[in-house]
Amino acid sequence: MENEIKKLLLIDDDVGFCEVLSRALKRKGFDVTDAQSISGAIDQAKESVFEYAVVDLRIGQDSGLTMVKELVSIHSEIKIVVLTGYASIATAVEAIKLGAKQYLTKPADVEDIIAGFGHEQGDEQVEASANPMSVKRLEWEHLQKVLQEHDGNISAAARAMDMHRRTLQRKLQKKPVKH
Repeated sequence: MENEIKKLLLIDDDVGFCEVLSRALKRKGFDVTDAQSISGAIDQAKESVFEYAVVDLRIGQDSGLTMVKELVSIHSEIKIVVLTGYASIATAVEAIKLGAKQYLTKPADVEDIIAGFGHEQGDEQVEASANPMSVKRLEWEHLQKVLQEHDGNISAAARAMDMHRRTLQRKLQKKPVKH
């Protein structure tokens, strides 16, 4: 990645976070364009060729997974890192299946993000957790899995779990608990 123009699309609805990460990436030699919405990001992706993208998992009420799929369809060789403050197994698996190179939780170091672009293979040295997930974390994972199965449709996911839509929305707005 040395001495070449490294065009990067940064997609996150948090303007302050975008500014900080954009400055850090520019110091590392990236030509950064940012977008705070799915539609804005798609417009940017259609106007320019990007070799790299950093995509937040939640962009307003939209899923960044949609953006991963869109970016890969527009630029098949793009290297994508998904960042999230709402990590779940279901979204991590789907992000990689859709074409992301890496899935990182916030706050992520800029060096980890850059290393993520080159992440081509799994690491068999990663240790399995010694402790099982808490009941609250298992619930969070289950909600994410069912939501993914219903393409992010909260009403359909709530019906599938025999839960009121507002209850599901409230549970999804809470940050996930640690393992």
